Amino acid sequence: MSKLTRSTHPAPVFPEKVLQFGTGVLLRGLPDYLVQKANAEGRFNGSIVVVKSTDSQTNEFSDQDNLYTVAVRGIQQGENVSETKVVSAISRVLAAQTQWNEILKLARNPKLQIIISNTTEVGLNYTEESIFQHPPQSFPAKLTAFLYERFRSVGGSKAKGMVVIPTELVTDNGLKLRDAVEKLAKFNELGKLFTKWLKFHVRFCNSLVDRIVTRPTDEAKQALQQELGYEDELLTFTEPYHLWAIEGDDRVRETLSFADSSTPQVIIDEDINFYKERKLRVLNGTHTLTMPLGYLLGLETVADEMKHPAMSKFIESLMLNEIVPTVPDYGVPGMDKAEVKQFALDVLDRFRNPYLDHLLLNISLQETAKMQARNVATIQRYYEQFKTVPKLTALGFAAYLLFMKAIRQEEGQFFGEISVGGGILTYPIRDERAGYFYGDWKTVKEKDAATVFAFVKSVLSDKTLWQTDLTELPGFTEAVADYLNALLKSGAEAVLTKAVS
Repeated sequence: MSKLTRSTHPAPVFPEKVLQFGTGVLLRGLPDYLVQKANAEGRFNGSIVVVKSTDSQTNEFSDQDNLYTVAVRGIQQGENVSETKVVSAISRVLAAQTQWNEILKLARNPKLQIIISNTTEVGLNYTEESIFQHPPQSFPAKLTAFLYERFRSVGGSKAKGMVVIPTELVTDNGLKLRDAVEKLAKFNELGKLFTKWLKFHVRFCNSLVDRIVTRPTDEAKQALQQELGYEDELLTFTEPYHLWAIEGDDRVRETLSFADSSTPQVIIDEDINFYKERKLRVLNGTHTLTMPLGYLLGLETVADEMKHPAMSKFIESLMLNEIVPTVPDYGVPGMDKAEVKQFALDVLDRFRNPYLDHLLLNISLQETAKMQARNVATIQRYYEQFKTVPKLTALGFAAYLLFMKAIRQEEGQFFGEISVGGGILTYPIRDERAGYFYGDWKTVKEKDAATVFAFVKSVLSDKTLWQTDLTELPGFTEAVADYLNALLKSGAEAVLTKAVS
């Protein structure tokens, strides 16, 4: 079987307009995919230069002439979607470790307009360092060095400013990156003129990306390559749904010409808080509240949850009846209650996608911090609106407390146990608060409802965990404690079945 290359799949070559820091599947499956579509429709006519920072190996791209395949598989509005697209938007991939001078040379390219990144959440953190290293270590330092070279080459020209769009899953990612770059400019004494150019002619945009993109399993990869008739080491699987919300003005809109009225999936607006809040509460919040119960049932993936009759009913009822009504809306078409509900229905379709292996254990990473960030405000808003306990939320919270019960500690790692198919399954509790719960669970006698209640009350009242006292919400402590007692006594299957019947 031949390898995917430009000789087997000829593709046009466009001027380099985008610099991208990161080679991961999210960038390949969303921004790069969107640029490809715009190029095919004659709306952008630009290519992407990719910077790889982790190591100097770029042959997985160069061996395929920087081509790769995106396989879109899933369910959208009840219909199966199957689409395969060869992406040729990447012109070259440069290794920061060995090709830093070549990367800096790009700063002098007058056609370059846009910088995007995905360097993990910690990648935006400020580190005090020289930008004159070859290369600088942190991403903000690399970006500062690049922008300083750009400034020097264009003489501070307004017309040669840049639009910078980080896609890291961090609140106000654009503002955070700007802050790091400004601090590095000051530390490296880059001068007032550069600081002024940075302030007025480099636009840092907060953004939100929403698309599940994965590497296929070996089995799925082999099957699809047989179907396509070529080998592709960069084969990328993704769901049909995609959204890229970018905080920007008319200048940003003009620069990002791959986003126009024909691409409603790319939203450019001066305020994207509606889209951030909607995703955080409906999609992420539902994951966090339902993952523990699904895992206690012995399920492995989100798709498995949606195949389980009681669990799928729990997820749908929790999302539509207890979360969606609490999401703030702007009261205008496209940003109103109807749009929030439609988004929720789309999310349920996404959860049912049988092609994506979205592991529950991966969702469980730092579950406590996620519970605070994603669900505490939802619980408070529910009380404000309905003056009563959100019962399914209380069950999800009780399951979370049980999931956090470690039975042993080994070399700083905590492990829990569940019964599956007559056997015992041990799982890692990857949460910085695991030690806290390990100590608190020792106060609980499983058949003593009073000790369970005391444990729940202690956890819910801890402001260091929730930034509020959740015991002040009438009936919530009692509801969580009752569900936790039931889970300990009867097991997840029985409690869930009763809750949704």
